[in-house]
Amino acid sequence: MDWLRAIGTWLEQYVISVPLYIAAPAMVLIGALDSSLLSLPEINDYLVVGRCYKYPHAVFYFPLFAAAGSVLGCWLLYSIMRRGGQALLRKRFKPESIQRVERAYARFGFLAIAVPAILPPPLPFKIFVATAGTLEYPRWKFLTTVMLARSFRYYVEGILAVFYGRRVILFMKDNGLVILSLVAAVALVGLLIYVVVNRRRTDSVRTAAQTGESEN
Repeated sequence: MDWLRAIGTWLEQYVISVPLYIAAPAMVLIGALDSSLLSLPEINDYLVVGRCYKYPHAVFYFPLFAAAGSVLGCWLLYSIMRRGGQALLRKRFKPESIQRVERAYARFGFLAIAVPAILPPPLPFKIFVATAGTLEYPRWKFLTTVMLARSFRYYVEGILAVFYGRRVILFMKDNGLVILSLVAAVALVGLLIYVVVNRRRTDSVRTAAQTGESEN
């Protein structure tokens, strides 16, 4: 859509070229709107990459503004859905998509939020946020996970932008499947480590309890 492209171009110039005291709140606002009420595909990534490419020192702090805006927007959508969003969820998304996300939450827990939050566009993220609210996923655990995951994503993009410029966005578009596979593999390894460590801890507690009962 031409009007959406025009808005994106205007926002890019407004955030990338202006002083930080204007760019920072603008980035937070854009991130919040994109993660809640509007859909501005890839605009956050473009703005972070563009700002860090033009001002390399911005890589140390600017990704945090994008992450903070995303957290605010996710918190708003999460809160709306938590207060009775079942009907809205099923109206907005396909039933099979909702079921897949619900199974992901049941099986992977916080990774069902962290992995989609890290992955670059065009992977949809709002359905994971909306489902987290509907399922009443713990609020602070949800917000912390989103903040850490988004910060990681934007910092990686910012660092790459310092060295490779705007080609970072094109690379993510052209190699989205490769990135998805790598992140999924890392997430799977992390999940396996978590399961093994948690199982050993449970076995240790159980053994200690049994030992105590035998002594008594």
